[in-house]
Amino acid sequence: MVSHSRRRFIAAGLGALFLSGCKGPVISEPRLFNPCITTLPDSLRNHELLHSSWEGLDPELVWDCHAHLVGVGDSDSGIELSDRMLSPLHPIQYVQRLFYLNAGCVHDAEGSVDRSYVARLHNLVSGMPLGFKMMLFAFDRTHSSNGEPRPDLPPFYVPNDYARKIALAAPYWFEWVCSVHPYREDAIEALELASQQGARAVKWLPPAMGIDPDSAQCDAFYDALVRLDMPLITHVGEERAVVGAGRPVWGNPLRLRRALDRGVRVVMAHCASTGEDVDLDQGPEGRRVSSFSLFKRMMAETHYDNLLYGDISAITQRNRPDEVLRELIERDEWHPRLLFGSDYPLPGILPLTSPLSLAREGMLEMSSVDFMTELRRHNPVLFDLALKRHLSSNGKRFSASIFETRRFFDKAAQS
Repeated sequence: MVSHSRRRFIAAGLGALFLSGCKGPVISEPRLFNPCITTLPDSLRNHELLHSSWEGLDPELVWDCHAHLVGVGDSDSGIELSDRMLSPLHPIQYVQRLFYLNAGCVHDAEGSVDRSYVARLHNLVSGMPLGFKMMLFAFDRTHSSNGEPRPDLPPFYVPNDYARKIALAAPYWFEWVCSVHPYREDAIEALELASQQGARAVKWLPPAMGIDPDSAQCDAFYDALVRLDMPLITHVGEERAVVGAGRPVWGNPLRLRRALDRGVRVVMAHCASTGEDVDLDQGPEGRRVSSFSLFKRMMAETHYDNLLYGDISAITQRNRPDEVLRELIERDEWHPRLLFGSDYPLPGILPLTSPLSLAREGMLEMSSVDFMTELRRHNPVLFDLALKRHLSSNGKRFSASIFETRRFFDKAAQS
């Protein structure tokens, strides 16, 4: 068994691998690891920057629409991890797991990681105004093209039943998002059951799960999504947080035209803010362009106005181009179609987001850097919201409507 000190040594030594896409120096503050402080001090709770983060927002409408359930399966959760994430012989995946565990404040919870992760979620949400919720993601197994589950393939498995159980245990804090692989023989039945049990959406990560969104195998699933009025939250662009089991090309935003053209409401996670993809509109041999440019093209197509959305999770990370973040802030005509998400636990990985770097780029007041840095050490979810509320570019900020995501997921809140 690898000791705690050994784990920290390995993580520190391999941190640059995990963050290889970041701009500038890897460490932007003295700490590499999340200190996991639980109680928000009065100096932060009463700070004017925290109060202004909630100005113009109704907390009852603020749902973090992109939050991951993490664990190792040391409870009755049913969570499974690939052997690669458990072995130092696969250093990138191994160090990713260590950073995720530290970000979720369960790195020292040997034997009770699953429960400790949920306890930390409770701690974080209890520090938010009453009404705020997190939408917790399940994550289905990778499946082959013939619909067979492949538990031998990465990266992990978080059952729908577990996500539902955690959400139902604290319905004042959580909603849940199911994950159903469309190639499964029982895909439609599983989707219908999840809908009946209160799932607000479906989560896919196509390259990791082995899903081609442009495959005819998805058509019946798309039709069921439309019938059930369930949105699809799916990763697009390059995937850096999880090593894939499928083909990277399956993250191409253009491959989701098939779902959109059948009437599915699609939320493109992270607004395709990293990576390059083939411009399939020019044919299979089209030139490679930024994934974000394809997202922009699709956002400009008026027949997708009420179908295509993007979530702003992860967009402040230092492995995202500054010009993408600036455009998302400045394109206020997009704001009614953007949704707030934190990508928790990633905001708890300290080197990934640098308030100081954002201030140096002119998108954050330099005077707020110390507050943001300290806030993250106590509550990364609150930090993520506060940071995005205070970003600016050319005199523009993210609209309040972006953060009131409940209206998108809950018909009862649409009036």
